[in-house]
Amino acid sequence: MIITAPRVIPALPGTGVLAPGYVQIEGGRITGAGQGPPPAAPDTELETGVLVPGLVDLQVNGYFGVEMQAAEPDGWAAVARRLPETGCTAFLPTFITAPLGQLTGALRSVASFSAGARPAAGRGARVLGVHLEGPFISPARRGAHNPDWIVPPEPGAVGELLAAGAGLVRLVTLAPEVDGGLAAVRQLAAAGVLASVGHSNATAAQVAAAAGAGARMVTHLFNAQPSIKSREPGVAGQALADPRLTSGLIVDTYHVSPANCALAFAAAPGRICLVTDAAACAGMPPGCYLLGGEPITLPPGDGVPPRRAGGGLAGSALRIDRAVANMVEVGAGLAAAVAAASRVPADLIGRPELGRLAPGAVADLVWLDDELRTAATWIDGERVYP
Repeated sequence: MIITAPRVIPALPGTGVLAPGYVQIEGGRITGAGQGPPPAAPDTELETGVLVPGLVDLQVNGYFGVEMQAAEPDGWAAVARRLPETGCTAFLPTFITAPLGQLTGALRSVASFSAGARPAAGRGARVLGVHLEGPFISPARRGAHNPDWIVPPEPGAVGELLAAGAGLVRLVTLAPEVDGGLAAVRQLAAAGVLASVGHSNATAAQVAAAAGAGARMVTHLFNAQPSIKSREPGVAGQALADPRLTSGLIVDTYHVSPANCALAFAAAPGRICLVTDAAACAGMPPGCYLLGGEPITLPPGDGVPPRRAGGGLAGSALRIDRAVANMVEVGAGLAAAVAAASRVPADLIGRPELGRLAPGAVADLVWLDDELRTAATWIDGERVYP
């Protein structure tokens, strides 16, 4: 199969935008991508918009009314089937802080029906594993997390969660400055799990020490972490300056100001990955939903995030394709914004066959219209949306 488009973005370093371009697919894999006329007559000719790799989201608490950490197999399959509507073809369901026994129970349940691939229902976004956002975080930077459920990252607790997930845990957000934090980073890295600094009150030196211990990510840059100060860069400053670290960024224009989003892209090119931090309310009408088993309210308004009863932000209602469009609106180049939602997160999670249009890569593709909203999505070369 050959698809042509007015613009194609392979999302590879140094490639930019191919205008016009084509992608060639065989057996669910990409066999070629280039600029200009295709090597044979195209099967599909896109007259407008841009063809990009499938988008990868490393932080999805829920979507379409489903909270991932409390969902049954049907709920997971429903979210996976519908996420391609947003351009997402691979994601990490995210569990926030909860009692340790509840988290281990949820992981055991998920491990029983998911092997880290697409659910049995098929035709949906790939489940890449699970992101544990907590419970090993700083009470001082807990955000929407329940302080009663925060625990220190003792080796036994970390090991219990990893064992319960049976290889499903791929990313853990924790505060490295708490007692046992650096040891936990080393334990996670040794287990092949991506450790991310987040919900943390760490100094820049403590973040650098975490990177030295094996941490490779910072969770939702600028949120639930100290502000940059003239003599203390803190989590955000170290994240932008340290080439070992890639930062997740919620570009809904509510969590982070447009100016700070532009600053992050300028300061750390190639080290920003767009995430939604979507809650169960994403893709749903205004109303009451759950995050971490506790109530949140989604107010009216396009892209307006949900909040806890006290008024604090509690996840988002963001689409990943909208995150790309927002990043372009604040000044990032289109190719860089697309890469930040495809190749960069795929590489960070250790899945180099995803997030790019290159020979050998999995044929996950998204057609974005001229407003950068998803018009069609292919997974394994099969059109799954609409």
